[in-house]
Amino acid sequence: MEKIDRLDKKILSILSQNARVPFKDVAAECNVSRAAIHQRVQHLIEDGVITGSGFDVNPKSLGYSTCTFVGITLERGNMYKQVVERLSLIPEVVECHFTTGPYTMLVKLYARDNEQLMDLLNNQMQCIPGVTSTETLISLEQSIHREITIDFEG
Repeated sequence: MEKIDRLDKKILSILSQNARVPFKDVAAECNVSRAAIHQRVQHLIEDGVITGSGFDVNPKSLGYSTCTFVGITLERGNMYKQVVERLSLIPEVVECHFTTGPYTMLVKLYARDNEQLMDLLNNQMQCIPGVTSTETLISLEQSIHREITIDFEG
């Protein structure tokens, strides 16, 4: 990954607040040409600094009322990749992390209701070979959701 300079950080800061802002507006705020912004953004994508773009869809608008975090304990840590492969086949699973602490893995998923959540846990996750236990934490409210702050001043 190449070094990110002050201009790159300023571009990232603007785009992370609103990814739909036109490049001409980013260029005006950065006092450079639209072509320079386009070129910088392309390099940031190629270098893996920008890893995606898109819309955040509110899961509740699609009928998913329950956001849940599931701590998973594995029989052996080296079973992680096989378990991830199986979890990736469950569409309701939106994040999976290999963690330290009391769980081997931490998974975030959305369920339509408690009945579906119970099915996901009992019939899909807990029957994956290597999973020895799960602990479920239901999110009552997401209070903060943001990208990491980009400091381009310093």
